[in-house]
Amino acid sequence: MSSSVSPLAPKHVPDMPVIAGVRLATAEAGIRYKNRTDVLLAVMDKGTAVAGVFTKSKCPSAPVEWCRAKLKGGKARALVVNSGNANAFTGKTGRSSTALTAKIAAKAVGCSEDEIFLASTGVIGEPLDASKFDGVLGRLAETAEAGDYLAAAKAIMTTDTFPKVATATVKLGKAKVTINGMAKGAGMIAPDMATMLSFIFTDAPIAPAALQALLKSGVEDTFNAVTIDGDTSTSDTLLAFATGAAAEHGAPKISRATDPRLKAFVKAFNQVLANLSEQVARDGEGARKLVEITVEGAKTKAAARKIAMSIANSPLVKTAIAGEDANWGRVVMAVGKAGEPADRDKLSISFNGIRVAKSGARDPSYDEAQVSEAMKAPEIAIKVSLGLGKGRDRVLTCDLTKEYVAINGDYRS
Repeated sequence: MSSSVSPLAPKHVPDMPVIAGVRLATAEAGIRYKNRTDVLLAVMDKGTAVAGVFTKSKCPSAPVEWCRAKLKGGKARALVVNSGNANAFTGKTGRSSTALTAKIAAKAVGCSEDEIFLASTGVIGEPLDASKFDGVLGRLAETAEAGDYLAAAKAIMTTDTFPKVATATVKLGKAKVTINGMAKGAGMIAPDMATMLSFIFTDAPIAPAALQALLKSGVEDTFNAVTIDGDTSTSDTLLAFATGAAAEHGAPKISRATDPRLKAFVKAFNQVLANLSEQVARDGEGARKLVEITVEGAKTKAAARKIAMSIANSPLVKTAIAGEDANWGRVVMAVGKAGEPADRDKLSISFNGIRVAKSGARDPSYDEAQVSEAMKAPEIAIKVSLGLGKGRDRVLTCDLTKEYVAINGDYRS
């Protein structure tokens, strides 16, 4: 966790309302860090529905495997998250650690181990001493209160420079329901489902299958459209919990994701996901520029996504942006290597609304001074027009600076 906050951090942190049926507590368990919280316990009321999406990495962490197995039950009573140790690539020891953590948490909360969900973030390959949770989780279960999401978000940070939270309130039927979310992630970010870790809570009465469908759909144009460095984590976990408490105030019970009464809720739910995923991009390790890449005129949306990701993950594009250089040649390179249909002579490129390339060549009206001034902005929009079809997509990334190398060169030190 850096002592210097990203210059791209949001200027405003929202007040996070209480969600009925959710209580939070944090503590210092001494997993890796000293003098900071590193464990979060979220306790949910009985009957809370759970949904989740996880990394597609072929080397997933032990907590990811645990959650995948328990998700089938559809119910959750507690979430335990630790920072400082990812409990990934830890073999049988890692699996034993997750089992012990779940056992300690289940005893503390008074529920089945099948209703415990786990997530870990931090160094890969080091055994996690789950015995450090013994006693700690018991105290947290006793002191957990409905409220401090900011403290919860701080406890799960690693190289993050600021805690990431978002909230939305919307009507479901005649009742007001709330959606709160938190996330962590700054490096090893090229999600193939979600972010490194993110957790969503709502009091809406939504069945597990419906919640799962909403979550799976919601990540596609939010977390799955963000990249920092092209590296998909072993620990990517996004869990959503629905306590159903709003049913007492008239919210209808939802069993299908296609229920028309969900329209406003889905929009708000996706806004929370989008807000959190943008904050991840804003906190990219060493980032000084937030970069939005839009590709239009592709054969399909999938082709536009692949090309946009090729641009976003290019070290040459990202370092040019760090140097405030509108080097469209590097963008052309990234388009060409993406493996999707592209016609050089139809290609147009713009930086922050200024067209620099048209029809496969430098724009006739190109003005170096004008473009150089535009590249000094903290937010850079790159737009690529392929002229081949109606496919369009957008992804977020950041620049690549010397600080990124410094952070990751010293990560285990």
